[in-house]
Amino acid sequence: MNILLTSVGRRAYMVKYFKEALHENGEVHVCNSDDLTVAFQYADHCFISPLIYDEAYIPTLLAYCQENHIDILLSLFDIDLYVLAQHKKQFLDIGTNVIISAPDFVEVCNDKWKTYEYLKLHGFYVPKTYLNLHDVKTALSNGELQYPIIVKPRFGCGSISLTVADNEQELTYFTEKIESNISKTYLKYESAAVQEKVVFQEMLIGQEYGADIINDLQGNFRNAIIKKKIAMRAGETDIAETVDNPPIYEAVKKLGQLTRHIANLDCDIFLVGEKPYILEMNARFGGGYPFSHIAGADLPNAILQWHLGEAVEVEMLCAKSGVRAFKELVLTVDR
Repeated sequence: MNILLTSVGRRAYMVKYFKEALHENGEVHVCNSDDLTVAFQYADHCFISPLIYDEAYIPTLLAYCQENHIDILLSLFDIDLYVLAQHKKQFLDIGTNVIISAPDFVEVCNDKWKTYEYLKLHGFYVPKTYLNLHDVKTALSNGELQYPIIVKPRFGCGSISLTVADNEQELTYFTEKIESNISKTYLKYESAAVQEKVVFQEMLIGQEYGADIINDLQGNFRNAIIKKKIAMRAGETDIAETVDNPPIYEAVKKLGQLTRHIANLDCDIFLVGEKPYILEMNARFGGGYPFSHIAGADLPNAILQWHLGEAVEVEMLCAKSGVRAFKELVLTVDR
């Protein structure tokens, strides 16, 4: 069985996990828009792909999958997800199963405003969220909202350009600065379709958690693994501990059953008192998955078994509680 991980970036650990799951009965291929990624060092095969929004992107991937007999394709990058979800049938026609959720749900996950509307509509706790400065200032004036206020791109990942405004001057400056940053980065592609490119949220006071919500390839909920975030770096979890937390588990179980997403749904959650507030959803393996993996879960292996039509034991989708883990920086020489 051959696997292709697209937009692999710095997720070298995902390459290792899938190679371990294959047990040398297949190869892991990866691609990225440039070769400045350590993941290229660990894959069996790698290639540089066109940019995601290049018209040659999908044809290039289709040709590569057909030529290299790719059985499973997964993306590790938000922007890539929506493009691939729209072309899933084309890949199936050549024998490649793209492990991805439906396009409409991926669109919700990628758009922080739509995420807020979706979660609020279905009764989940969410932070107060606004789409323009006028509404923010109105909420401030009537006491509905107070400083500090989170200001961040409507589309994006990894806390890119996320800032905290403590007063009106900072609120105006950060809004303009983020809009300028968006125009200079890959965030401009998805943002081009909307007028409001920035969202504003109340700052929640509580403990932050992450969750891997695991569904099978038919969208059936199988389990959720909760992790207490202890330290963050550049928007990604650096230190975390697997925990049992019934309020969060029940909320994310409901979410997994509702969304019927495919494979992993990575969620950010704040526990305020006993209320779990869901901040964001990522319809992919997130940067917090290694903490689930090291505690005993093996979702890459489960995906391979599901693809083959085999039953997956519940132990493969569970993690031992109380496992605290640390990410480390490791140098790898370019080869």
